[in-house]
Amino acid sequence: MATLTLDMPDDVFSALRRSPDEFARELRLAAAMLWYQQGRISQEKAAGIAGLDRVDFLMALAREKVPAFHVDIDELRRELDRG
Repeated sequence: MATLTLDMPDDVFSALRRSPDEFARELRLAAAMLWYQQGRISQEKAAGIAGLDRVDFLMALAREKVPAFHVDIDELRRELDRG
C-alpha cells in the first residue's frame, strides 16, 4: 500500500473539530464517494479507498444522500424493450 502525505494548516483540524486521523478517514471517504458518483471507480474500489466494506460504503452513501446506483435511462429502456 502506498502512503500519501498531505501538508494541511493546523487550524483545519480545530475548525472541523477532527483529529488528524478522523480528518484522514473523512477525506478518504469523501474522495471515494466523489469518484464513485462521477463513475470513475466501482463500488468495490470506492469502498476499499474509504477503508470500508461494500455494505458500510453503501450506508455511508445513503447517509450523505449520494445515489448508490447509476441508471442510464436509455440503457434501462433498451433492457425493458428486450424483456
